[in-house]
Amino acid sequence: MTTKIAYKILNAEQFAALQAGGFEGAPVDIADGYIHLSSAAQLTETVHKHFAGQEGLVVLAIALDRLSEKVRWEVSRGGQLFPHLYGRLRIEDVLAHAPLRWQAGAVVLPA
Repeated sequence: MTTKIAYKILNAEQFAALQAGGFEGAPVDIADGYIHLSSAAQLTETVHKHFAGQEGLVVLAIALDRLSEKVRWEVSRGGQLFPHLYGRLRIEDVLAHAPLRWQAGAVVLPA
Protein backbone atom coordinates (compact mmCIF):
# COMPACT_ATOMS: atom_id res chain seq x y z
CA MET A 1 0.00 0.00 0.00
CA THR A 2 1.33 3.43 -0.85
CA THR A 3 0.17 6.90 -0.06
CA LYS A 4 2.19 10.05 0.26
CA ILE A 5 0.56 11.47 3.39
CA ALA A 6 -0.42 9.94 6.73
CA TYR A 7 -1.96 11.61 9.74
CA LYS A 8 -1.27 11.70 13.47
CA ILE A 9 -3.27 13.22 16.32
CA LEU A 10 -1.30 14.86 19.14
CA ASN A 11 -2.36 16.63 22.29
CA ALA A 12 -0.91 20.06 23.08
CA GLU A 13 1.92 18.68 25.23
CA GLN A 14 2.95 16.17 22.55
CA PHE A 15 2.80 18.85 19.86
CA ALA A 16 5.04 21.11 21.95
CA ALA A 17 7.54 18.22 22.29
CA LEU A 18 7.47 17.72 18.51
CA GLN A 19 8.22 21.40 17.95
CA ALA A 20 11.00 21.37 20.56
CA GLY A 21 12.94 18.54 18.98
CA GLY A 22 10.87 15.53 18.11
CA PHE A 23 8.08 13.18 19.12
CA GLU A 24 8.96 9.74 20.45
CA GLY A 25 5.36 8.61 20.69
CA ALA A 26 2.30 8.65 22.92
CA PRO A 27 2.17 6.01 25.68
CA VAL A 28 0.38 3.55 23.36
CA ASP A 29 3.00 4.15 20.64
CA ILE A 30 5.87 3.54 23.04
CA ALA A 31 4.21 0.39 24.38
CA ASP A 32 3.69 -0.98 20.84
CA GLY A 33 7.18 -0.01 19.60
CA TYR A 34 6.07 2.32 16.80
CA ILE A 35 4.12 5.53 16.23
CA HIS A 36 0.57 4.82 15.07
CA LEU A 37 -0.44 6.78 11.98
CA SER A 38 -3.64 6.77 9.92
CA SER A 39 -4.51 7.28 6.28
CA ALA A 40 -7.02 10.01 5.43
CA ALA A 41 -9.76 7.37 5.14
CA GLN A 42 -8.92 5.96 8.60
CA LEU A 43 -8.48 9.21 10.51
CA THR A 44 -12.06 9.96 11.58
CA GLU A 45 -12.54 6.46 13.01
CA THR A 46 -9.19 6.74 14.80
CA VAL A 47 -10.27 9.99 16.46
CA HIS A 48 -13.61 8.51 17.52
CA LYS A 49 -11.97 5.39 18.92
CA HIS A 50 -8.91 6.85 20.66
CA PHE A 51 -9.50 10.57 21.23
CA ALA A 52 -13.24 10.97 21.98
CA GLY A 53 -13.96 13.82 24.36
CA GLN A 54 -10.42 15.18 24.35
CA GLU A 55 -9.80 18.85 23.65
CA GLY A 56 -6.79 20.77 22.37
CA LEU A 57 -5.86 18.14 19.78
CA VAL A 58 -3.72 18.85 16.73
CA VAL A 59 -3.88 16.98 13.41
CA LEU A 60 -0.57 16.47 11.62
CA ALA A 61 -0.16 15.70 7.93
CA ILE A 62 3.06 13.71 7.61
CA ALA A 63 5.14 13.31 4.45
CA LEU A 64 5.69 9.58 4.16
CA ASP A 65 8.26 9.97 1.38
CA ARG A 66 10.56 11.62 3.96
CA LEU A 67 10.19 8.56 6.21
CA SER A 68 9.92 5.79 3.64
CA GLU A 69 12.42 3.38 5.18
CA LYS A 70 10.91 3.86 8.65
CA VAL A 71 7.23 3.33 7.71
CA ARG A 72 5.60 -0.08 7.45
CA TRP A 73 2.01 -0.74 6.43
CA GLU A 74 0.75 -3.40 8.81
CA VAL A 75 -2.57 -5.07 9.52
CA SER A 76 -4.41 -3.53 12.44
CA ARG A 77 -7.99 -2.52 13.29
CA GLY A 78 -10.53 -4.49 11.29
CA GLY A 79 -7.86 -6.09 9.12
CA GLN A 80 -6.97 -2.75 7.55
CA LEU A 81 -3.40 -1.80 6.68
CA PHE A 82 -2.21 1.12 8.80
CA PRO A 83 1.04 3.09 8.48
CA HIS A 84 3.35 2.59 11.47
CA LEU A 85 6.43 4.77 11.98
CA TYR A 86 9.39 2.93 13.47
CA GLY A 87 11.39 5.90 14.68
CA ARG A 88 11.10 9.44 15.90
CA LEU A 89 8.80 11.97 14.25
CA ARG A 90 10.46 15.30 13.48
CA ILE A 91 8.79 18.61 12.73
CA GLU A 92 10.57 18.53 9.34
CA ASP A 93 8.44 15.49 8.44
CA VAL A 94 5.20 17.40 9.00
CA LEU A 95 3.71 19.01 5.88
CA ALA A 96 0.90 20.80 7.70
CA HIS A 97 -0.84 20.88 11.06
CA ALA A 98 -4.05 22.37 12.41
CA PRO A 99 -6.28 22.15 15.44
CA LEU A 100 -8.69 19.24 15.21
CA ARG A 101 -11.98 20.34 13.69
CA TRP A 102 -14.98 18.59 12.23
CA GLN A 103 -17.04 19.11 9.10
CA ALA A 104 -20.01 16.96 8.16
CA GLY A 105 -19.01 14.35 10.74
CA ALA A 106 -15.44 13.95 9.48
CA VAL A 107 -12.08 15.31 10.62
CA VAL A 108 -10.93 18.24 8.50
CA LEU A 109 -7.48 17.47 7.11
CA PRO A 110 -4.81 20.16 7.55
CA ALA A 111 -3.84 21.96 4.37
